[in-house]
Amino acid sequence: MDNQKNMMLDNSDFRAEAREKLKGNWVTPILICFIYFLIVGGVGSAIILIIGGPLMLGLVGYFLKLNRNEESSLNHLFEGFKNFEKSLVLYLLQFVFIFLWTLLFIIPGIIAAFRYSLAFYLIYDQPELSAKEALDESIRLMDGYKWKLFMLYFSFFGWFLLSLLSCGIGFFWLFPYIRLSITAFYEDRIKVDQANPQV
Repeated sequence: MDNQKNMMLDNSDFRAEAREKLKGNWVTPILICFIYFLIVGGVGSAIILIIGGPLMLGLVGYFLKLNRNEESSLNHLFEGFKNFEKSLVLYLLQFVFIFLWTLLFIIPGIIAAFRYSLAFYLIYDQPELSAKEALDESIRLMDGYKWKLFMLYFSFFGWFLLSLLSCGIGFFWLFPYIRLSITAFYEDRIKVDQANPQV
């Protein structure tokens, strides 16, 4: 029983949890994601390097609140600007590190992206962390779990194809579903780590 408590849930559990949270509650998550992509896709690359971090922090914060059954609204997408400097530095560091690893080959770049994937969640939950400390902690937490997260993303491949066949309309539902599933992954990874720091 103790060993079970120290093991992460199955990826199917994260997807089920996300569906349960979204049940009857799709409108705001869809709007949040739509506005996020509208902004990201509508500004130049130089501008997105500046505002990408705060927007990502706000997006992560919104889905954490939704997953925790806390009050959440469209305004939370822009809450990351309250921690502008740190989220900017984190975004730039992620971009630079992933880019440098990608120069070696595409696969090291993908692995790097998974290594740093929890950094914005950590900054949101632990604002006292520096950007570098959040990256280092994400690397530690993802040690041995990168493949599990990859498989969680891959489990949405069928939904991705269906979204393409729907002329892209399905992505309005798919992205919140994925984002909330990743949020559930993060929450469970933290829970397991706190129960057994050696895991």
